[in-house]
Amino acid sequence: MLYTLPVLAYVIGSISSAILLARVFNMTDPRSVGSGNPGATNILRQGNKTAASLTLLGDVLKGVLPVLIARWFTSDPVILALVAGAAFLGHLFPVFFGFRGGKGVATGLGVYFGLYWVVGLCLVGCWLLVAGISRYSSLAAVVTSAASPLFVAWLLPHPAFLLMSVVLAVLLLWRHRENIKRLSRGEEDKIRFSKTRSH
Repeated sequence: MLYTLPVLAYVIGSISSAILLARVFNMTDPRSVGSGNPGATNILRQGNKTAASLTLLGDVLKGVLPVLIARWFTSDPVILALVAGAAFLGHLFPVFFGFRGGKGVATGLGVYFGLYWVVGLCLVGCWLLVAGISRYSSLAAVVTSAASPLFVAWLLPHPAFLLMSVVLAVLLLWRHRENIKRLSRGEEDKIRFSKTRSH
């Protein structure tokens, strides 16, 4: 029974908030515009802040809910780590959408909030600090991803959680490889706080 929980987590993770909300709000499929990434940022590029906010919330909940459901049945770190990883993989490689998913930042954050909310808060703080200083959302995601195993080693000191965090960090960095290239060339877009956009 317990080992079916990761399967359930993967299925939940495979539900694409961005694609479904784009359909609800009669928007262009986020996989065919902008960066091609089915996530909140690409929804926001179409100018719909409500849909973008709901997408972000949905992606976070996809990480939180499977872990909380699993914690209802067990406190086994191995099972919880498998569930967390499966939910994350579902977002990256969704079975319902041709295995073409998002980059995993929001869902990864949700996973950590589900495991231990303090880890989640530390990651949010790290992202906000880097984003506030650099004004690069992608750089903040990269740094926070790289730092996540350190927070886990500190606050969730179990080998299963640490291994899971390393795998998630590697996958997040891999999904951001194009952003990293653009950052190295000075071509990455910065966070814009103005209400108007030039494109």
